[in-house]
Amino acid sequence: MSDFDSNPFAEPANDNPFNDPSVTQVTNSSIEPVDQYHPFPAQPTAGLAAHTTPASTSPYQPAVLQPSTEPSPQATAAAAQANLLRQQEELERKAAELDRREQELQSRGSSGKMLSVILTGKENNWPPLPKSFPIKPCFYQDFSEEIPPEYQRVCKMMYYLWMFNCVTLFLNVLACLAHFTTDTTYGVDFGLAILWLILFAPCSFLCWYRPVYKAFRTDSSFSFFFFFFVFFCQVVIFIIQSVGIPKWGNSGWINAFTIIGTNKAVGAIMIIVAILFTICAVLSVILLKMVHSMYRRTGASFQKAQQEFSQGVFTSKTFQTAAAGAASSAAQGAFQAHN
Repeated sequence: MSDFDSNPFAEPANDNPFNDPSVTQVTNSSIEPVDQYHPFPAQPTAGLAAHTTPASTSPYQPAVLQPSTEPSPQATAAAAQANLLRQQEELERKAAELDRREQELQSRGSSGKMLSVILTGKENNWPPLPKSFPIKPCFYQDFSEEIPPEYQRVCKMMYYLWMFNCVTLFLNVLACLAHFTTDTTYGVDFGLAILWLILFAPCSFLCWYRPVYKAFRTDSSFSFFFFFFVFFCQVVIFIIQSVGIPKWGNSGWINAFTIIGTNKAVGAIMIIVAILFTICAVLSVILLKMVHSMYRRTGASFQKAQQEFSQGVFTSKTFQTAAAGAASSAAQGAFQAHN
C-alpha cells in the first residue's frame, strides 16, 4: 500500500538525467563554457598601435571649377587675321619662287620647252613648226601614246573634222572674195568671212577638239560635258553656214543659188563651199552621237563633272590667292568692327 500513498506526480530520484555522473562531471569541470570561449588568444594591444599604418593620402585632388578662359571676339578675330596673313605670305613666297624659276628658264632662252619638259616630261609637238621658227609648239599630241585604243579612231576623226572645217573656212573666204569682185555690195560677206576664219579656226581647236582629246585621255567627266555644250553650238553654226544666209559671210546654198544666175563661175565655187559646209554639219552630228555613246560607256556622270570642277577650282593658285585675300579683308573688317 505504500506505493499507492506516494505522490504520483513526483519525479523519481533515479530518473533525473542531470544526476548522471557523466553530466555532473562536465558541469563541475574547470573548462570554460562555450559562451565564454574566445577563439583569439588575448594579446597586448599596445604593439598593434605601433604597427598601425596611417591612411594614405590620395594623389587626386578634389575637382575645382576653373574660371572660363574663352577668348574674346577681338582675340579670335586677331588670331584668324594672323593665320590668314601667314597663309597669304606662304602663297606669295611660293609664287615668287615659281616666278624666279621661270625667269631663270627664260634667261636660258628655252623657257617654254624646259617648263613643259619639267612639268609633263614631254616636249610639245603641236603645231608642228620648224625649229628655226620663232613661235614654239604649244601642245603635246600623240594619239597612240595618250589615247586608249578603243577611242583613237573617234578622236582622230574629230581632229580631221577640225582640219576639214579650217579648209572650208579658207575656201569660204576665197568664194566671198570672188563674189565681192563681181559685186562690190557684197563686201560685208568678204569681211565677215575673214573674221570667221580668224575666230573659228583657233577657237574650235581650243573649245571642242582639245576638250574631247583630254576627255578621251583622262576619262574626265567635266571635259565631256564641256565638249558636248560647245560642240552642240558648233553643229548649229555648221548648219547656218551651210544654209548661207545673205550678208552673214557664208557661201551657203542660198547665196550660191542667188549668184549662179548672174555668174556661173562664182556660183559654182560657192556651191562647192556650200557642199563642204553641209558635209561638216553631217559629220559633226554623226561624231556627236558617237562620242555620246562612248561617254555613256565610260561611267561618267554629271556628279563626277561637278566634283572635278570643284576640285580643279579649289586647287587653283589663282582661286587660293583670291580666297585668301577675301578672307583677310573680311577678318580685318570684323576686327575693326569689334574695335
